[in-house]
Amino acid sequence: MKTLILAEHNSSTLSASVYQAVTAAQSWRNPIEILVVGSNVGTIAQQAASIEGVTRVIQIDAEHLAHQLAEDVAPLIANIANEYSVILAAHGSFSRNILARTAALLDVAMIADVLEIKDNNTYVRAIYAGNILTTVQSTDRIQLLTVHGSSFGTANVQTQIAEINTVTAPAAQHQTRWISETRTLSDRPALSTAKIVISGGRSLGSAETFEQVLSPLATRLGAALGATRAAVDAGYAPNDIQVGQTGVTVAPDLYIAVGVSGAVQHTYGMKDSKVVVAINQDPNAPIFQVADYGLVADLFAVIPELTAAI
Repeated sequence: MKTLILAEHNSSTLSASVYQAVTAAQSWRNPIEILVVGSNVGTIAQQAASIEGVTRVIQIDAEHLAHQLAEDVAPLIANIANEYSVILAAHGSFSRNILARTAALLDVAMIADVLEIKDNNTYVRAIYAGNILTTVQSTDRIQLLTVHGSSFGTANVQTQIAEINTVTAPAAQHQTRWISETRTLSDRPALSTAKIVISGGRSLGSAETFEQVLSPLATRLGAALGATRAAVDAGYAPNDIQVGQTGVTVAPDLYIAVGVSGAVQHTYGMKDSKVVVAINQDPNAPIFQVADYGLVADLFAVIPELTAAI
């Protein structure tokens, strides 16, 4: 039997998490294939085919698949699922949306956000925002799961290209349709892959202050900006830079938490960072429990000083 990976991409570049998913897939020691779905995704398929360890890429290209709606993609996976013993993807909103529907079609369980893969279809995953690790075993005929990307290494790129097979897409479903999207364009690094991340909390007070205080420091460091859910809910930052259990999971070399209290939902999304720096006026803030370096100070005084010193 084989292992199938659902590839996430933005129509021009393969997500970095796919390379981590390939490493996770090697745990089964089965041939690894990647499914690339979208419109005009030939370049994406080529990128997937160059990942070391991948034996074949399945390319399904159609105009109605441009936005990869779960109602279209899940049946595609279900139709070919019997060829595979394992179907997986890197954990995120993209994979949760599609694979949950796929699991329902196949009548199997979806095991989400796996941190470690053991023998006999046994997995370690976090519950209660990462406070408890639980070990579960699945006896389903098809193992269907999402993996926590930062828990696995990044697969290498090779010069030898794997086989690419193009499959004809079925007709579009008409139950749902894509209406519009709003994207935040920035010259900063992508949050999910940035080596340095600076996140702000609700204590910044406003969207204007959030930008004025953190952006100069982010520019100096070449960092991505992140935010807590409280800051996003208050309208200080866009939803796509939310770090945490219900947002983006990051694992940068350096994570700077500015005015972040340290709720477990937030720390779950950044606890794999190599070095964590916390700046908060409250000496009892929970963020200091996960920080390597902590500074109890007024962020409005410290951040400009730090920016000027760099």
